[in-house]
Amino acid sequence: MSSTSHFDLVVIGGGPGGYIAAIRAAQLGKSVACVEMESTLGGVCLRVGCIPSKALLESSHMYEAAKHQFGGRGIEVPDVKLNLPAMMDHKTGVVKALTGGIDGIFKKRKITRLKGRARLDGPGRVTIEGAENQTITAEFIIVATGSSPSTLPGVELDGDRVVSSTEALSFPEVPKHLIVIGAGYIGLEMGTVWRRLGAEVTILEYLDRILPGMDSAVAADALKIFKKQGLKFQLGCKVTGVTKSKNGAEVQIDGAASVKGDRVLVSVGRKPNSQNLGLESVGVQTDKRGFITVDPNFKTTAPGVYAIGDVIGGAMLAHKAEEEGVACVEYIFKGHGHVNYDVIPGVVYTEPEIATVGLNEDQLKQQGIPYRKGQFPFLANARARASGQTDGYVKVLAHQETDRILGVHIIGLHAGELIAEAVAAIEFGASSEDLARICHAHPTLAEVVKEAALAVDGRALNI
Repeated sequence: MSSTSHFDLVVIGGGPGGYIAAIRAAQLGKSVACVEMESTLGGVCLRVGCIPSKALLESSHMYEAAKHQFGGRGIEVPDVKLNLPAMMDHKTGVVKALTGGIDGIFKKRKITRLKGRARLDGPGRVTIEGAENQTITAEFIIVATGSSPSTLPGVELDGDRVVSSTEALSFPEVPKHLIVIGAGYIGLEMGTVWRRLGAEVTILEYLDRILPGMDSAVAADALKIFKKQGLKFQLGCKVTGVTKSKNGAEVQIDGAASVKGDRVLVSVGRKPNSQNLGLESVGVQTDKRGFITVDPNFKTTAPGVYAIGDVIGGAMLAHKAEEEGVACVEYIFKGHGHVNYDVIPGVVYTEPEIATVGLNEDQLKQQGIPYRKGQFPFLANARARASGQTDGYVKVLAHQETDRILGVHIIGLHAGELIAEAVAAIEFGASSEDLARICHAHPTLAEVVKEAALAVDGRALNI
């Protein structure tokens, strides 16, 4: 055991929440160590989640466009072929560059990077099991260990035929028939990737709708678009088990015929990584699902120990964890921090993209909040027409009496970029009139946001 080192802050976990917390603390002049058991920083999001999946989404979209859409634009590309290993190499290169970038920032900020598995070992002590076992101490500790894929009773992941999203990013060949269990963000994103690359894709969902929690009208319209693209859906079905064979798998469904395919992706949510952290050694409490209990300032039930990100629950999104990382550090060392959970955007990176922020129509009705709605289609937008992608619309929801924007929901081209304007508008308490009065460059997709804001008052101009 090496000698003990002391830090102002030790962060356990090098994902989006953890490494951002470490960087912010270093900016404040604190001595910081970040413990991560994987060889690279960035967590699930950067290594085997958000970033590699987006690299494949972009590449698969380009492949499908070259194969089926370029001809209509006067671009002739004969004999378009898929080179899956090269596509995977590009994905790996993107991840390598970004993880290397975090290492560079750590060195620049003089953050101590420790590789190994961390455990709390009494107040202010962290033991690290790795190539060189050691113990470190700190005035403050932040637990940012993230989450891992959940599964279903009777469904065992084997990393080959029955996989999580991690393995679905690296199939050695395009599946002939990919079965996806779960019609949430991840299931739809990965399903659309492999469909574009040539797989038959069947998506099984327990509920009678896709995208649970999203505006139901937007989800219903997305379902129509995905079906038109070739995705197959079985909604309202309960998966009871998966039987594996040498060349495939068969998914059993309660009260219905089983579905056979060569690979199965299980995408039914995530669970917190709160096990084997030594939480009991300092009295950190968790709830019945394993999420670490924290107060509004991210304090756990143990003095000096804080927690952020997926491990405390809420929206399991990288940007939410990043906001919490900054806010937690600023609370610890400056006495105040801020995260507005009502303005955390969500994006589904399908084609078209789906983005949302604030309350949706279902929630407004349930809460009895009076509202007005403005909606404008991409079909009536010049830039969308020129791009040849006109599916979808922008929906703006504003309070009936005050006109304050309550929610914005977008399905359409580059929705993930367009939602940022809506996030800023809601954060600063803007009205639909405010958004409608802002000059938007022409021709841009952002004009659809402006027109939807105008439509709240029945004043849309281009329809």
